[in-house]
Amino acid sequence: MPRKKLTEAEELERVLNMYEIENEYHKNGYVNIAGIDEAGRGPLAGPVYAAAVILDSGTVIKGLNDSKKLSEKRREEIFDEIIEKAVSYNIFSVDEKVIDEINILEATYKAMGGAVEGLEVVPDFVLIDGNRIKGIELPHETVVKGDLKCASIAAASILAKVSRDRFMIKAAGKYPQYGFEKHKGYGTAAHNEAILKYGPCPIHRRTFLRKLLGE
Repeated sequence: MPRKKLTEAEELERVLNMYEIENEYHKNGYVNIAGIDEAGRGPLAGPVYAAAVILDSGTVIKGLNDSKKLSEKRREEIFDEIIEKAVSYNIFSVDEKVIDEINILEATYKAMGGAVEGLEVVPDFVLIDGNRIKGIELPHETVVKGDLKCASIAAASILAKVSRDRFMIKAAGKYPQYGFEKHKGYGTAAHNEAILKYGPCPIHRRTFLRKLLGE
């Protein structure tokens, strides 16, 4: 059964509710609160991306949501608005060679750390999607399903997702036989068949292909 479409008032209320976590920290004296999220832990190819975003407490971005719940067109539109309105943002990626070297979890931590460290405004507090993190020395909290609950994490999820998708679409021009523009590197049936037919390309994560290739 299709989900009921929210009215304009209900949608605004939904978005405003996503600012509650940041607002609580603002009340406790924190000014610049950064949200962090990643994109691309699961694919068989390409980098893992992370973004960090500091939003102004008085700026509401309409339509803000978990990137996975937005259409590609809507993500692109909100991406531009986040870039325009954020107090500070940074996008950081860790490529497939490093992923193969240190494993995807460590690479994700590395990407998240790089995203925070590259912010032009040093945050007072950091909110991180998920239930664990390593290497963030600033005061922080992890938030399970934070991309649904927390405005700055949702914004970070959109920046990371759009940036990674753009990378994979560009890679499709260089390696057209894999169809990266369609699946963005995830292990679809068509992608797996292409790997078996053509072998891995330079941006494939070799450690992710061992089972498929029988290595």
